[in-house]
Amino acid sequence: MITRRKPEWLKIDLRNNENFTTTGKIIHDHSLHTICQSGRCPNLGECWNRKTATFMIGGDICTRSCKFCNTKSGRPLPLNNEEPHKVAQSIKLLGLKHAVITSVDRDDLSDYGASHWAETIKAVKNINPNITLEVLIPDFRGDEECLDKVIQVKPEIISHNIETVERLTPLVRSAASYQRSLAVLKQIANSGLRAKSGLMLGLGETEEEVVQTMKDLFNIGCRLLSIGQYLQPSKQNIPVEAYITPKEFDTYKEYALKIGFRHVESGPFVRSSYKSVDYLIGS
Repeated sequence: MITRRKPEWLKIDLRNNENFTTTGKIIHDHSLHTICQSGRCPNLGECWNRKTATFMIGGDICTRSCKFCNTKSGRPLPLNNEEPHKVAQSIKLLGLKHAVITSVDRDDLSDYGASHWAETIKAVKNINPNITLEVLIPDFRGDEECLDKVIQVKPEIISHNIETVERLTPLVRSAASYQRSLAVLKQIANSGLRAKSGLMLGLGETEEEVVQTMKDLFNIGCRLLSIGQYLQPSKQNIPVEAYITPKEFDTYKEYALKIGFRHVESGPFVRSSYKSVDYLIGS
């Protein structure tokens, strides 16, 4: 196996401030999970220093085992009915005006966790009436009624990541499908809410495939897009095939904006929730 050395532009500033400690303590005290930690996000320090975090609901064990993801997989514990309130209280303590929530996949549940999602969003909005929310949701196995449960409580942005190009989807994602993800995003867009998606590069995709993926997302009504570099979180995950240069990321952003996307974040360290509030401003 070839090990590719990280280029200079992928160096991270690890300096932390008081907000980093405060954010971590609030999350720990409420027994919450974040994708910042489980996904080994390279922006953890930057975001926690700014008192922002992406809360992860439904526990920290996923029923799927996607090859790019570092989240634990296996048989999850029962849902914690206090979790919606704890997330809402944590957001209040952090003084957030905008928050991001994601979840593990819960294919073990009859509604794939959709009701828990709706209860969490409602709790956050009740305790933080001026908050704006982005929710990064799973595909709910393509169940339109389950997705409607999230749509009906009207978070400001509903995000679902396409993750990679169609050809690589079966190799990278364990149970999801490219067309199902497009259908999920189309249902969100058709509801009138903001639909957002994310794409990882460096898995072996071609430029033509990236362009086609952007076209596919745009054609079903998605108008918000994040594009970032895949970074192998552990030896058990699929290796990096290529490091995309900052210039290439800029080129993809220019193309996406040219065809009509309203807001695009594109760069080596961009992740789904990175600078999330900017997507509201841009749309």
